[in-house]
Amino acid sequence: MSIRLGDAVEVLRAAGEPSRLRIVALLAQEELAVMELCQIMDQSQPRVSRHLRLLTASGLVERFPDGGWVFYRLGADPVRRAVLDQILSLLDPHDSALARDRDRLTAVRSERAARAEAYFERNAPRWDQLRSLYVSEQDVEVAILAAAEGRFRRLIDLGTGAGRMLTLLAPRAEAALGLDLSYEMLNIARLRVAEAGLDDHVELRHGDIFSTGLQDACADLVVVHQVLHYLGDPAAAVAEAGRLVAPGGRLLIVDFAPHALEYLREAHQHRRLGFPEEEMARWLTAAGLKRPKVTTLPARSAEGLTVKIWAADRKGEAAARAA
Repeated sequence: MSIRLGDAVEVLRAAGEPSRLRIVALLAQEELAVMELCQIMDQSQPRVSRHLRLLTASGLVERFPDGGWVFYRLGADPVRRAVLDQILSLLDPHDSALARDRDRLTAVRSERAARAEAYFERNAPRWDQLRSLYVSEQDVEVAILAAAEGRFRRLIDLGTGAGRMLTLLAPRAEAALGLDLSYEMLNIARLRVAEAGLDDHVELRHGDIFSTGLQDACADLVVVHQVLHYLGDPAAAVAEAGRLVAPGGRLLIVDFAPHALEYLREAHQHRRLGFPEEEMARWLTAAGLKRPKVTTLPARSAEGLTVKIWAADRKGEAAARAA
């Protein structure tokens, strides 16, 4: 891979300033909102925004509005990304400014996780009710069953919540595993699974969607149902989910189309207000999956939410499918 002289100069000029290089190092870890960058770097919003404009103009960083928030992530251009990766690999990890930024990023993540966990635990008893506020859950489940197709040897449900995807899909599976970070939600899921008579082949485990600790290609159906819009780095979660899909297997992602219901950020801790089809397709193909088939379930009112189901397969023989 090579880069033209002019492009190399542009990349080095854009990154060649301490604050901008700190921003690049932070965005290499996850996408961040402007105010989160301000908090981590202890700089004013105008100053951080000025640096972000220069980085965006150079193609090193991508800007994407999401409702009333604006997020930034490293650009997708592979040549520029290769140059950045090389620069970042040479930085001293013990540098005081970079170490301080990492600590503050950890604090931002902890605050974000604490807000989300408090929300989940407050709402655990009425989780299913919250999920059906805006669209018909019955219609969504019919579409999920159609998108899943057939039977499975192993099903994995990431961010299982109250366990509804397990009770819906585990009857088609020889074995199923649900992971969630909230013990409160896992307790409710265990109750639901037992009530459905599925506890003989369904396991529930405390686990992180970003780092499941599971083997590569260990499931022929992986489900991520209404989880991504809560996450700080949904692309990383898609990559981890894709890693678990066996050859011939399928990843199902269920989430919202882009919308403008800003109140969901504070009222329900939604970090992202839906996902465009092309953004999701890019994440799925980057995870080594085929371009997804998309099912759309339109909102029933102007105030409602449109649900999308992305079904993406991994190439190869469907050896893991149950007969």
